Amino acid sequence: MRKLCLCLAAAFLLPLLCTLAGCAEGDAARSRYEIDAVYDGGVLTAALDFTYYNDTESSEMTSLRFNLFGNAYREGAVYAPVSPAFRASAYYNGESWGEMNVLSVSPCAAWEVCGEDENILRVDLVAGVFPGESAQLRIEYELRLAEVDHRTGITRGGTVNLGNFYPVLCVYDARDGFYECVYSSNGDPFYSACADYRVTLTADADYTVAASGEEVSSTVSGGRATRVYALQNARDFAFVLGRSLRVAAGQVDGVAVSYYYTNDPSAEKTLALLCESVAYFGHTFGDYPYKTYSAVQTGFCYGGMEYPGLVLLSDSLTGADYGYTAVHETAHQWWYAAVGSNQVENAWMDEGLAEYSSVLFYEAHPAYGLTREGLVSAARSAYGAYYTVWNQVFGAVDTSMDRPLGEYGEYEYVAIAYNKGLLLFDTLRDALGEDRFLRGLRAYYAACAGRIALPEELAAAWNNGAARGIVLSFVDGTAVL
Repeated sequence: MRKLCLCLAAAFLLPLLCTLAGCAEGDAARSRYEIDAVYDGGVLTAALDFTYYNDTESSEMTSLRFNLFGNAYREGAVYAPVSPAFRASAYYNGESWGEMNVLSVSPCAAWEVCGEDENILRVDLVAGVFPGESAQLRIEYELRLAEVDHRTGITRGGTVNLGNFYPVLCVYDARDGFYECVYSSNGDPFYSACADYRVTLTADADYTVAASGEEVSSTVSGGRATRVYALQNARDFAFVLGRSLRVAAGQVDGVAVSYYYTNDPSAEKTLALLCESVAYFGHTFGDYPYKTYSAVQTGFCYGGMEYPGLVLLSDSLTGADYGYTAVHETAHQWWYAAVGSNQVENAWMDEGLAEYSSVLFYEAHPAYGLTREGLVSAARSAYGAYYTVWNQVFGAVDTSMDRPLGEYGEYEYVAIAYNKGLLLFDTLRDALGEDRFLRGLRAYYAACAGRIALPEELAAAWNNGAARGIVLSFVDGTAVL
């Protein structure tokens, strides 16, 4: 996600681990979401046919847990989805509530909605599922949307944002079990493994629909359109619907690129920027992972939001800020969509790398007028202000990067995850040299695409072949070679 520039930014303590580790090879089998959803008047009614594939090495699964992100919008939620600084602008008609109601789960021994904030669906299976085996569940649910400029909601301009609109399987760790994501107004409180998707959406035929996946069929009957989408090896799926959306379309390196907009007098230039960024990141890091890529101008109280194959761009942004956000969100297709990480505890891994990928893009495209020197200097200045003020007001500042989202203040989060991350990678590039730095990122992408990477696996990309003869470690915030 790209935050608006209320931010104070962060410096570069470097707490990467230097463990030599690699990502496992891709599994042939994955879990599968088949969703049949109907949208009508602010309510999404859906059935999820979920095929769970046990890809653990030795764990028998007797129950499953799913994140219910839509419940964060309900009245009385403990963890609000919108921060106080943005609440008034996001809820443009005053207080508004949404919720995700689970109606039925079958077959199962039992199920309940639980968790710290009614954020988890626990399902006890009829029989245990051993490694290499699979099981099927049908979850029927209803999602009511709030009037809010946010990931999930009806926006001020009338577009409908359907991010995180379905129950999402929690990531399983052999040591700690299922990782339950508690919503946070800071950052992106999502952590999910890749799966395959086939999603059917029925809505009024006059809606234009932007989606994460490739549209494989469409039928219209009685003023309603039913569209079917497919997406493989993705960790999320999202939609944006709009009656006034227009589209500019292009293609680059075999990827169909679409830009959906409501009010952009420079739509063709924005499309060209999106195509250039897809091409640059693909050539620099590795091939774009999907057949389609869409960006949507929509109501969103922050700057932008990423999903696999689909990004949201706030309709409140203009000029260079809008373009920068488009590039940043495109970079997330490599660092988040393809190479995943625990965004709740290591937000810097995708946000910092997306920020620095934007620096690389603008450095390679000087016609846009943004330079490496200028972007790095802005990040350093913003961090300096954050660091100084925090020390003066609160005492010793905590610049550690491995904290859960809920432990950050809003400005603190932006400082650490975005700007400190940017400065971290710029420092590393200077230390390793241009060629070794970029080879390390290519190695990281090649090894971990489709996976969830750990900080030590990122370090391993430079400790292994990409930086042969160099050992990377971090001591008291300083890179030691």
